[in-house]
Amino acid sequence: MVWDLGKAMQKKEEFETGRLLDFAFRQRVRATRLLARKLGMDEASLVDEIALRGDDDLLDQVAERMARSKAEVAGAYGQCLGEARKQLVAELGDPTPHRLG
Repeated sequence: MVWDLGKAMQKKEEFETGRLLDFAFRQRVRATRLLARKLGMDEASLVDEIALRGDDDLLDQVAERMARSKAEVAGAYGQCLGEARKQLVAELGDPTPHRLG
């Protein structure tokens, strides 16, 4: 039986991509929850919007609902993304891909 390096690399790529996408989604959801708390909005309804909108549209909607500038909301969301990443790294570990070597 021969070991196939190409298949092994493809499998690693698929695994790492899935892991990174999972982390990114968790970070987006966590940041959205943190933003909702920070602005006094309903977390569940704002998180539901993730499935319907990209970040830019979501921030536009939040700014409109809260009668704030988009720049102010985007700044708060940026802080929430950083905090969400910090929390997830503490819980799940650093998502940086593992290098072969």
